[in-house]
Amino acid sequence: MRFDVDTRASPEQVRRAFTDFSERRAQIWSRTLDPKKYELREQSDTWAVARESSPGSPFWVVARYDWSDPAVIRWTVVESSYGGGGDGLVRITPGADGGSRLHVEWTNTHARVLQRPLLFLLHLGPMGWLMSRMYATTLDRYAQEDRH
Repeated sequence: MRFDVDTRASPEQVRRAFTDFSERRAQIWSRTLDPKKYELREQSDTWAVARESSPGSPFWVVARYDWSDPAVIRWTVVESSYGGGGDGLVRITPGADGGSRLHVEWTNTHARVLQRPLLFLLHLGPMGWLMSRMYATTLDRYAQEDRH
């Protein structure tokens, strides 16, 4: 899955939203993160390992996030409910009027045979558009709250 997102959040706000693994993560990403399934396993200054799932999703992943490059947040799936792996990235560039433009890439690999049709639909159906809208809404809200 690949998509681009324009947001009013500054590059620094986007970076903070994606790398906040505190209890606030479930609040920031309330539309895309199920707080009942979220678990922070390890964290350092430039990386974290967390178990995450979307509300209502049959899938969960344990991903290792890395933000040692200030303009890119990467993740690698180290464990999953679908039996496979994957990786992804969010590339952050300055956008119009102090906002940001994000380029997002997300892959899943080696899924179990029964899980492949669902993952296929996830990546080739309208989910990219839906995810881009959810990211934009979440980050715009984060930027608004961060200004107060």
